[in-house]
Amino acid sequence: MQVSIPDKLYFKIGEVARLTGIKPHVLRYWESEFRNIRPVKSQGKQRLYRREDIELVLSLKDMLYLQGYTIAGAKKILARQSGAESAASSVDPEEAVRMLQEIRRDLLQLRATLE
Repeated sequence: MQVSIPDKLYFKIGEVARLTGIKPHVLRYWESEFRNIRPVKSQGKQRLYRREDIELVLSLKDMLYLQGYTIAGAKKILARQSGAESAASSVDPEEAVRMLQEIRRDLLQLRATLE
């Protein structure tokens, strides 16, 4: 089931509950179980969820309610996914040094041109 998430920066817990079909007390429980769900709190102590939080809630809903995973199983899957993402985003240290040297050289040339 595809959910259309409105184009907003932040969503209150009631809006997230309506969008996802997950009750607010379950959302609060999931916050305590899954460190990836971290809504910011407003000055009035309201939970404000971002689009990424809602997408994660929908993914968890699918895993827990449709695929039959336990909370522990869903945590393992999320850990594996975040591990794969961090491995994919890691840059070879030698490549990083080479890129930084190239950027430095370009900046020095730009500075010389401006002087």
